[in-house]
Amino acid sequence: MRIGIPLYDRFTALDAVGPYEVLSRVPGAQVHWLAAAPGPVRTDNDMLGLVADAAYEELPDPEIVLVPGGLGTRALLDDERILGWIRRAHETSEWTTSVCTGSLLLGAAGVLDGLDATSHWTELETLERFGARPSDQRVVEQGKVITAAGVSSGIDMALVLTTRIAGPEIAQMIQLGIEYDPQPPHDSGSRHKAPEEIVERLLALTRGSP
Repeated sequence: MRIGIPLYDRFTALDAVGPYEVLSRVPGAQVHWLAAAPGPVRTDNDMLGLVADAAYEELPDPEIVLVPGGLGTRALLDDERILGWIRRAHETSEWTTSVCTGSLLLGAAGVLDGLDATSHWTELETLERFGARPSDQRVVEQGKVITAAGVSSGIDMALVLTTRIAGPEIAQMIQLGIEYDPQPPHDSGSRHKAPEEIVERLLALTRGSP
């Protein structure tokens, strides 16, 4: 079971690494880090780099497609190199998935037309541009397409996917193995729970992002 994770300049680290930590533990899984060219790819804060093993075209038909999000997605919404890879890989994939704004790339590739889908809460309306029906659910399943909301929800998505491909016992074993038992100090992890002043401060910061 080959898992293709496409990287690009200014992706978000946890979008890729969170699901990787789950799916790499599934029996028979082989994770392939892909990019426009083999070599290091920097995250959206430029503090971390992951090394891509191969170019997109070297793995045209993974069983699982996993597209991470990040600030860099905005520059790729008309980039046929990565969109073409997603489109072609989706034709033969068993599962096509995304985390955070990775769903915008799925949408731009035509994968989400007519489907329910989610993304980071600040980008839900953008999904409508690509024919998707925005959802504020943390994980949205539509046939073989699974989209996850912002950043940390990629772990939840990967556990859902593990349940589908390997069964609930394996998924529970992996969840226990990585001790994924979230108990955050504040109940502000969604737009609907966070205090309004926190929401406004975060929006003000994101409006200033490139």
